[in-house]
Amino acid sequence: MAKKAQGLSLNVIIIAAIALIVLVILAIIFIGRMGTTTKEIDKCAGICVSDDAACVAMGNYYKPSTGVCPEDSPVCCVGIQA
Repeated sequence: MAKKAQGLSLNVIIIAAIALIVLVILAIIFIGRMGTTTKEIDKCAGICVSDDAACVAMGNYYKPSTGVCPEDSPVCCVGIQA
């Protein structure tokens, strides 16, 4: 007794290919947007100053953070709520 195999129809293969293309396009869009979001987050939301002492001189409730300001003013002073 011979068994008959049942294959995928051409419509199912075409729909799966289109769905895969749409997923790849969406992934490319989201990956591109994450890069611009990261650049915006890395910007200093406060004032760039030369050192921690200048940050403290601005007021009691400033928190210095490093790595987001240019080299001539390497400390980013961000005001924090008391």
